[in-house]
Amino acid sequence: MGNQLGFVLKLLLLSALLSLLIKYVGPSLSIPTTGTNALIIVLLPIVIIAIALLWRFQAQKQN
Repeated sequence: MGNQLGFVLKLLLLSALLSLLIKYVGPSLSIPTTGTNALIIVLLPIVIIAIALLWRFQAQKQN
């Protein structure tokens, strides 16, 4: 139970940090508004999750 609570607290802290970075640092970045950049921003998290899951599947398959 303590392990789950620790995980939730870490996740909450990471989420708050990411939110603050987006709010205060994000506007200072000059990223042009193009269709390509929008696709990259939308699809990049999905690709990262897919790679992580495939990597985990391969590691589990070897054991």
